[in-house]
Amino acid sequence: MQKEPLVFLPGMMCDIRLFSHQLVDLAGERTLTVAPITDGETITEIAKSVLSDAPRKFALAGLSMGGIVAMEIMRLASDRVTRLALMDTNPLAETPHVASNREPQIIKAKTGQLGEVMQDELKPNYLAPGPNRSDVLALVMDMALKLGPSVFIRQSRALQRRSDQQATLRKVNVDTLVLCGEHDALCPPKRHELMAQLIPNAKLHVVQGAGHLPTLEQPMLTSRLLKSWLNGFQTKKVERPFEPVQTMNVA
Repeated sequence: MQKEPLVFLPGMMCDIRLFSHQLVDLAGERTLTVAPITDGETITEIAKSVLSDAPRKFALAGLSMGGIVAMEIMRLASDRVTRLALMDTNPLAETPHVASNREPQIIKAKTGQLGEVMQDELKPNYLAPGPNRSDVLALVMDMALKLGPSVFIRQSRALQRRSDQQATLRKVNVDTLVLCGEHDALCPPKRHELMAQLIPNAKLHVVQGAGHLPTLEQPMLTSRLLKSWLNGFQTKKVERPFEPVQTMNVA
């Protein structure tokens, strides 16, 4: 019997290639879709755009900005989501400091300097150290340049204006995978500990050997964790003190 479809939501300035490994590894049992998050001036508008094209019922997996949109989808239409995966993301509103830092980036993007902005963003602590790091960085740069400055500006504005979603997470009533790379300095493991504690049916995995993009940095392990989630893992509430789930490091 065909299982529920799965909708992936990519991160900021990323496209379908962010989930290229998972689209291969998870193929066969269900319909897989990567929904763009490029239409809309706010997170709510982007979420509504995704919902307008999504199946009636679906599993939902979002990474980074895609996870932020996924949380807004849960706020707007939780009855349509059968299970949820939040990866390397942030449930909090944008801080004034981060919001103000986006303004010079927006100006640079408007004046043809998107490549420079992305190079500044892809700092050494963005990804985990490893042999494939340069390849992943090159792919991220290519995705960003192909999407272009107008998408960067819209997404930046949407992130600046986003709402705190902690109350939304407390109401999530489906099995939820909270996943992050151990080296993610942008959305660190402690932030995911908070998310897992807020969600009643959450299971937390901290992926060794990965930074902000485990789908590319540790694709085999990430696909395996997603398969477990899709097949109905036995959820266990994360309690304090926090101890990261030990997961094997896949080269």
